[in-house]
Amino acid sequence: MTITLRAVGGLGPKATIWDDAVKGFGARRQTSDAVTYVLKYRAMGRQRFFTIGRHGSPWTPDTARREARRLLGLVASGADPAERAAPSSSLKALCEAYLAMAKARQRPRTYLETQRHLLVAWKPLHDMPIAEVTRRNVAARLGELSGVTAIRARAALSACFVWAIREGLAEANPVAGTNRPPEPRSRERVLSDGELAAIWRACGDDDYGRIVRLLTLTAQRRDEVGAARWDEIVDGVWTLPRTRTKNHREHALPLTEAMLAVLPDPRAGREFVFGAGAGAFSGWSQSKARLDARAGVSGWRLHDLRRTAATVMADRLGVMPHIVEAVLNHVSGHKAGVAGVYNRASYRVEMRAALGAWSEHVAGIVGANANG
Repeated sequence: MTITLRAVGGLGPKATIWDDAVKGFGARRQTSDAVTYVLKYRAMGRQRFFTIGRHGSPWTPDTARREARRLLGLVASGADPAERAAPSSSLKALCEAYLAMAKARQRPRTYLETQRHLLVAWKPLHDMPIAEVTRRNVAARLGELSGVTAIRARAALSACFVWAIREGLAEANPVAGTNRPPEPRSRERVLSDGELAAIWRACGDDDYGRIVRLLTLTAQRRDEVGAARWDEIVDGVWTLPRTRTKNHREHALPLTEAMLAVLPDPRAGREFVFGAGAGAFSGWSQSKARLDARAGVSGWRLHDLRRTAATVMADRLGVMPHIVEAVLNHVSGHKAGVAGVYNRASYRVEMRAALGAWSEHVAGIVGANANG
């Protein structure tokens, strides 16, 4: 017979039904009310059983049948799904298995964040068998974390368990039903002219110093500047591809003379503007600490430079809100919704004028020449 929702609902205690469409795919009800989807197959000359998952989201007859087909494909290639599940008895082993998959699918920076949350934030639960990790355990650990860390750690663990359920490595997601940690209050730090001048003057003639000055002048994001490539800068315009922007939209930013003057001389064989070896710039924390000590300014973040530029352009330089949004590559406000779909204007001329005014403002704060 074909396993359907109706057939699953009518399954009696200690009964098993097998699917006609996919050989070895079945549904069984044991002593409890739960129905479990299973797969029977042969590997290395032995008959094996593999538990796909318990009936209920995400497992239905159709999704479990598709998973059974996928697993049979693994068997045909010589793999044994039951042996794949064996190492994932502890939460740490499950996290490591998930990370092995995520490394090939996530962006490098996203992967590092996922790795940090799973291996650091959830370390107190690592030795627990995954079947024994309960909602209470997860909620208690979330209570020990705070702010953005708690929010992202919860999301990472939930994604790990959703994957594990689909792989047949877990029966339930203990994160489901836990309270989502409250969003931290948005930072509103806008640097004063004095603070901005002190930071600018404390910047050294090295990669980090140039990055901070470019962040100040361009109002772009830290990683966008730190991983800038020479082939993105053509004829005085820095074009960020959609793969490098937060909203996945290409962003063309006109560069002023002050910005171009901050850029280092190209180094032979390097595609990245900043950094050493073959990669982009790294070592953010130590460089920031040294800059703070020289500048005498504390309690600020690199992202505050972006907020400061946007605020001053709008409040003191008279730049229209939609031009500020264009500079920031935002799609909220003026360019959100219908306006974002139908208004395709790049505002390049207006952006250049706004950034020119901002560069002159910075120059007035730090001295006669904003590049020195």
